[in-house]
Amino acid sequence: MKKCSLFKNPRFRYGSVSTLILCLLLAALIGANALFGALEKKNGWRVDFSFNGITTQSETTLQILEQLPHPVHIYALFPRGQEDGPLMELLDRYAAASPLVTWAQTDITLNPGLLTRFQSDTSEMAVSNDSLIVSCEATGRFKVLSPGDFVSLSLDYEAGTFTSAGYTYESRITSAINYVTRQEIPRIQVLQGHNELNESEIAMLTELLEGNNFEVAFISLADQTAELDASDMLAILSPLRDITDAEMEKITAFAQQGGSFLFTCDYTDPIDDMPNYQSLLRSYGFLPKDGLVIASPEEAGSYYSDMRIALIPTMLSTDVTYDLVASGVDTLLLVGSRGFEIPQQNDRNLDVSPVLTSGYKAYLRSLKGDMTTLEQLDEDELGPFALGLQARRVTTEGYISRAFVLGCSTLLTDSQVHAMTDSQEFILRVMEFLLDTEPVDLGIMAKAALRPQLSVESVTLGSVLLVALPLAVLAAAFVVLWPRRNR
Repeated sequence: MKKCSLFKNPRFRYGSVSTLILCLLLAALIGANALFGALEKKNGWRVDFSFNGITTQSETTLQILEQLPHPVHIYALFPRGQEDGPLMELLDRYAAASPLVTWAQTDITLNPGLLTRFQSDTSEMAVSNDSLIVSCEATGRFKVLSPGDFVSLSLDYEAGTFTSAGYTYESRITSAINYVTRQEIPRIQVLQGHNELNESEIAMLTELLEGNNFEVAFISLADQTAELDASDMLAILSPLRDITDAEMEKITAFAQQGGSFLFTCDYTDPIDDMPNYQSLLRSYGFLPKDGLVIASPEEAGSYYSDMRIALIPTMLSTDVTYDLVASGVDTLLLVGSRGFEIPQQNDRNLDVSPVLTSGYKAYLRSLKGDMTTLEQLDEDELGPFALGLQARRVTTEGYISRAFVLGCSTLLTDSQVHAMTDSQEFILRVMEFLLDTEPVDLGIMAKAALRPQLSVESVTLGSVLLVALPLAVLAAAFVVLWPRRNR
């Protein structure tokens, strides 16, 4: 009887109902939280409040995702508990933006089959934990993105070291998606066998081009099986030995079919001892001069610091450089440059024009002259000189063959030049011109790595809130407690 009376006790009865309601409410809240969390992840609803918008996607990315021709799957190689939070959230946004993009987290130690499935001949594509694998089954292509790919570097001039300048999650992932889904990849063949710049010397150029969806290969025309495809571009970078007659035949046939060329001619290259190479240059209207271009001290803006052989060329507005000049992305540095004659007129089969020029008061120092001083001598030829030129030549078979020449190879190979100038953007524009392709530089800006410093204005709002919030709490307490003072 006591037991039955206990259940009839109002305290127990009402307390049980309250507890049951509370449990049901908590269960509903947990379920709603899980539901909305899943919907938020699926649809990318989470708002990015980070100071640099690290997970916010640009219009460029959204346009590429909207036009994807094939499904893309991304493997995020992170052990459980060691995930890169912003990267995981950004991948959610990619999947939410396109039904053709999927991704999954996996640990390489638990799925070693990925090591053999996505094997590459280059060390830059090695598969390891903390990496992404962006793959497309339809094209059979993939790209491995390592942690180092997601950080952009800048040069600290005072310390002489490189520091992290920004995060490139979006630009790298979008570029990789664009690469693996493209029908054709533009290829650049780098000529070897004449003491040209070798694979290690142009490693930075190779990394830049491959990172922007170009394929880079090395070719020796002395190999009887070597073939040049007219859709490729042939890079001949500062050779020290002449091209043979047999190789010249292959190159001439390549040009006749519309093949394009990138040349570099450093001022120390023995051009006069290479008649075949010189003939190839001249066929595009490139007339190299003998000697080193030196800036005049009267044109301080035409050289870097007090180094008058470190030229800051004038970038002219051509179809290659129009957008760079218009947006002010036109600062280059040529450390030790050969000069070329500025073309006076063209004919109907050849259109050649300067792209980079020296100052008007620059002068040319012959290597046979006095190289112990940079002061201007009476025998020095006066400028201006062309330092880079572009050309289009209509071949006898009706094709258009394109060519570009630079008087200094450091623009392509020097890491400090890449960090200090707009050389990377310039190189990509040249490649687009030579291969006649759509822009490959996606133009997605890196996200700032460091939070901007506080200013007086930003501190003011925080100070006001710091004082206003406690005062608001005190005011609310006074309003609530004052009527109860006599109770």
